[in-house]
Amino acid sequence: MTRLPNQYTILVSFDFAAGFAGRRRPAPLNASLAPGDVKPSYGCVIITRGTRPDDLRRAVESVARQRGVDVDMVVVGNGWRPEGLPAPARSLTLTENIGAPAGRNVGVAAVQGDLLLFLDDDASLAQEDLLERIARRLEATPDLGAVQPRIVDPSGRRPPREWVPRLHVGDRARSSDIVVLWEGAVVVRRSVLEQVGGWPARFVYFHSGVDLGWRIWDAGYRMWYAGDLTALHPALPGSRHANYHFMNSRNRVWVARRNLPLVLAGVHIGVWLLRGVAGVRSVRAAREMARGYAAGFSDPPGDRKAIRWRTVWRMTRAGRPPII
Repeated sequence: MTRLPNQYTILVSFDFAAGFAGRRRPAPLNASLAPGDVKPSYGCVIITRGTRPDDLRRAVESVARQRGVDVDMVVVGNGWRPEGLPAPARSLTLTENIGAPAGRNVGVAAVQGDLLLFLDDDASLAQEDLLERIARRLEATPDLGAVQPRIVDPSGRRPPREWVPRLHVGDRARSSDIVVLWEGAVVVRRSVLEQVGGWPARFVYFHSGVDLGWRIWDAGYRMWYAGDLTALHPALPGSRHANYHFMNSRNRVWVARRNLPLVLAGVHIGVWLLRGVAGVRSVRAAREMARGYAAGFSDPPGDRKAIRWRTVWRMTRAGRPPII
């Protein structure tokens, strides 16, 4: 399991228990709690740097409104102390911004729940029974390791392509198996996250959902894109980040180095290099992309465990071979 490096100091505003304590079609999502049923339990981790207080409040309140589930919620302040949070959220303060994947891993250790909801601070849940419906689907489909709802921009702007993580987007309301995750709103079984070692802490941001998704598939599970369930998130380009081209390129190499058999790693990196070159629009962007690829090969990406060829075949049958 990924652990927080020793040099980071964590300030917490509460005491918490440490530690990450076939292709069947999933069951319908309209199953509801029967009298006497035990409510599904969720641990919810919301990551924030404190730059979007109104969005953060909406995120917390959307989770608090969920019906039919018990939720233990923590807001992880990446280099910031969350204060004045709506109930029942608690705060966990990191004195440095250690990135979203590492922050999620820290948050997992701070919450109870068999299922884990990961939510960006500018995302929110559109339906008040969304978590219950996901829980019932997971309960009825044991080989599902993670579920991602459909993401919609609340103002109606055209959503980015990557919000539907399959090769052919098609109808965004169509549900399907997926091989990679969009990280901003996703539910993962705690037992599965523990089994695959958590989020890739070194990635900071970009492609951690690719890394985690491949390892979930390699552990023998599938992942599901639920087009009939909705989360909200503003449609913003990844290129808004100052170091987008560097991080995007470096982490693409790291994903391949950590997870793919060597022959596939070379193909994967080559495909994405060609795609990146084709999309470059400035000399500065080209330099940052080149610097990212160089760092991807020179810097250690974390523990390597190549996925099995059987997993490659299963992922290909699911519609996305791990070369693109």
